[in-house]
Amino acid sequence: MPTLSGAGYTAEISARGAAVRALRHGARELLTSWPEGAPVPYFAGTLLAPWPNRVGGGGYTFAGERHELPVNEPERGHALHGLVHAAEWQVAEQHQASVRLAHALAPSPGYPFALSFQVVHSLGEDGLTTTVTCRNTGESAAPYGCGPHPWLLGERLQLPASKVLLPDELLLPRSLEEVAGTPYDFRQARELGDTRLDHTFTGLSAGEVAVDDIRVSWDPEVLPWVQVCTGRHLDYAGVAVEPMTCPPDAFNSGADLVVLEPGESHEASWTIGAR
Repeated sequence: MPTLSGAGYTAEISARGAAVRALRHGARELLTSWPEGAPVPYFAGTLLAPWPNRVGGGGYTFAGERHELPVNEPERGHALHGLVHAAEWQVAEQHQASVRLAHALAPSPGYPFALSFQVVHSLGEDGLTTTVTCRNTGESAAPYGCGPHPWLLGERLQLPASKVLLPDELLLPRSLEEVAGTPYDFRQARELGDTRLDHTFTGLSAGEVAVDDIRVSWDPEVLPWVQVCTGRHLDYAGVAVEPMTCPPDAFNSGADLVVLEPGESHEASWTIGAR
């Protein structure tokens, strides 16, 4: 699978899930990795679409019609992280420092909509930039959301978010609260310690989250939400930083849900690098 190099970085890209399988700055590993061909741990590095996070109970109503998605989080009963994270993507174009992958999502039970994806991974001075373009190739409007799932290797978190979406026992949205005075205020960088996070944040003063000196940056107008999950409570290394177009269960709440009309496209991008 493609290996990219440029500007002091090396990236290994997998056709499975259009995933960033490894990212290094010099000899330093920035992300958790996994062997090509092995199971992908905790969605590491994959693309989450046509929804990030969860659809509660696997069911939703769109344009007056009820849909039931396959449940792939059986312990909670939800449809998790979309339909392309395990798909085999096609390498459409490759250069030393960039690669373009493509995937056509056909209508399926629970998501009877046709989408065409293009993902470009490109190395530059700021790190690895990923750009996802999705076009509705079907004949009806389609609900849509996206985001990545990198696990950053570090222990100190800085998160410029003023609000946290507190979850219920099934990790679905319960209430949106101010972070001030709570354990979820990371506007000033601090050690995670024993803090357990699997929370969604918004109210971003900047589209940038740092774990130690590893940063994920993006346009908060396009990706106004970010999920942060600590791997320690899963017995896994790293901290997942997942900028998202919408919060969990947006297919049911409608919060920041993208609706793609036939022929319409949506583009989102983010950059992971060390500073």
